[in-house]
Amino acid sequence: MSPTYYLTTPIYYVNDKPHIGHAYTTLACDVLARFKRLDGYNVMFLTGTDEHGQKVQDAAEKAGVAPQSFTDTVSQNFRDLTSAMNFSNDQFIRTTEPRHYESCRHIWNMLLEKGHIRLDKYAGWYSVRDEAFFTETELVDGKAPTGAPVEWVEEPSYFFALSEWQQPLLDYYEAHPDFIAPAGRLNEIRSFVKGGLKDLSISRTTFDWGVPVPNDDDHVMYVWLDALTNYLTALDWQNDGADYSTYWPCDLHMVGKDILRFHAVYWPALLMASGLPLPKRVFAHGWWTNEGEKISKSIGNVIDPLALIDKYGLDQTRYFLLREVPFGRDGDFSETAMIARTNSDLANDLGNLSQRTLSLVVKNCDGIMPALPANISGDDAELLAAADGLLEKVRAEFDQQAFHEGLRLIWDVIAEANRYIDTQAPWALKKTDINRMGEVLAVIVETIRQIAILVQPVMPQSAAKLLDQLMVPDDARGFEHIAGRARLTSGIAIEKPQGVFPRYQEPEGEGA
Repeated sequence: MSPTYYLTTPIYYVNDKPHIGHAYTTLACDVLARFKRLDGYNVMFLTGTDEHGQKVQDAAEKAGVAPQSFTDTVSQNFRDLTSAMNFSNDQFIRTTEPRHYESCRHIWNMLLEKGHIRLDKYAGWYSVRDEAFFTETELVDGKAPTGAPVEWVEEPSYFFALSEWQQPLLDYYEAHPDFIAPAGRLNEIRSFVKGGLKDLSISRTTFDWGVPVPNDDDHVMYVWLDALTNYLTALDWQNDGADYSTYWPCDLHMVGKDILRFHAVYWPALLMASGLPLPKRVFAHGWWTNEGEKISKSIGNVIDPLALIDKYGLDQTRYFLLREVPFGRDGDFSETAMIARTNSDLANDLGNLSQRTLSLVVKNCDGIMPALPANISGDDAELLAAADGLLEKVRAEFDQQAFHEGLRLIWDVIAEANRYIDTQAPWALKKTDINRMGEVLAVIVETIRQIAILVQPVMPQSAAKLLDQLMVPDDARGFEHIAGRARLTSGIAIEKPQGVFPRYQEPEGEGA
C-alpha cells in the first residue's frame, strides 16, 4: 500500500480577488503534492474558500448583492487562479457547502457534549478585517497588531474553554518541536501561549452570515471555528468517511505567518478538546513586498499573479516564486530579479544546456541517442553520481519546505553539467574520437533526463516538453526511474529540439 500525504492551503477569504500571497501559498502546496505523487505517495491536496463572517457580509452589502451571490462570484476567481497556475489540488472546498455545515455542527456538538463550550457575554476589541479578537495589551496605537482598525463589541457569546489547553499545548510543542515551522515561528507561538490563554468567543449575534449554532439560531459560529473545520470536512470525517481514516492526521497545513496563531493555537486546542489527532506540521511562510515597498491596495502595488504569467510565462513565474526567496522568510519581488532568473537560470543554464546537447545528438549522431560508456569513470562518473544523488538531497529539503534549497541543489548539478560539456567539448571529439563523443553526449543527456524528471513539480509544462524531446515515455517519469535505478535508453530516435525556456526581452518601448 502506498504511503499517504495530506496537505492543505488555508482556505482563502472571499472579500477580495486573489493576489500574489494566495498564489504563493498554493504553489508551495502544489509543488509538494506533485513531488510526493512522483515519489510514490497517495496524496490529498486541499484548497478552497472561506465564505462566511462579517467581513464578507459587509463586502456583499457594499457590492449591492446577496452574500451567497457575492461568494459565488469571488470563489470562482480563486478557482480560476488554480487553473491559471496549473495547480493540481484534489479538492476545492467552499464553506457554504451543505457538507461543511454538517461538519461544523458535528464538531460544535462534540465540544458541547464534552463540556468545553459555555454561554456567556463577550466584551472586547474586535477586528473585522482580521476576523479576530484582541486584548487591550495586544493593541498597537489603538489598532490590531496587523494595523487593522478595531471596534468595541459587547454581545452574548458562546465560549470555548481555550484556557484549559494552555499547558497541554505547551507540552505538545515541547514533545513535537517540528510541529510549527520555521523554528522562529515556534518560539513566537510558545511565547504567546506562555503569556496566558483566555477562553475564546466562538459565536456572534451582530450578523447572520455564517453557520448557525445548533439549537440557537440567534448565534452564528465564529468564522475561524467554521473555517478551520474545513480540513476535516473535506475528508467526510463527520460521516466517518474512508478519506478521514486514510488521510488524517494532516501531514502539513501551509499558512501565511499572519494566520499562524489560529492554526497553531486555536486549531490544535479545538482538536485536543474534541479528542481528535493533531496535524503533524504547520508551516508559516513570509510575506512579499513589491520593489521594496509593502504591498497595499491603497498605493496600487498589489501583484497580480495572472499578470506575471502573461508577462513572463507560467513556469517561469512558478520557478521564480519558489527559488528567489528562502521559503519561510519575507521576500521582495522585483522585475530585475524576475528577468534575471528567467534568463540566467532557465534560458541560459538549463535551456541552453538541453538545447545544445540535443542539437549535437541530432547533428552528429543522426538523431539516434548514443549509449553511456560501458565502464563509467572519471568525469563521467562524477557527473552521473551528482545526478544520481539529487533525489535524496532534494527530498530532504522539500520535506522541510526548503524549496529554494532543493532548487539550488538541482541548479548546482546543472552548473556541473555545463562545465562538463565545456571541458569535454563533444563538438571537437567528432573529429578525433567519435565513440567518445557519443559517450559524452549520453552522460549529459542522462543528467538532463534526471533533472527534467526532478523539476516536474515546479515546472510541469516545461519539464513535460523537455521529457517529450528526450522521448521519455509517460510511464517512465516517476522518481523510481532516477537516482541510478534506471538509465537513458540508447538507440531511440529524437527530433530536432525546440527551445523550452525562451529568453525574456522587454517589449519595445518598455524598460529603462
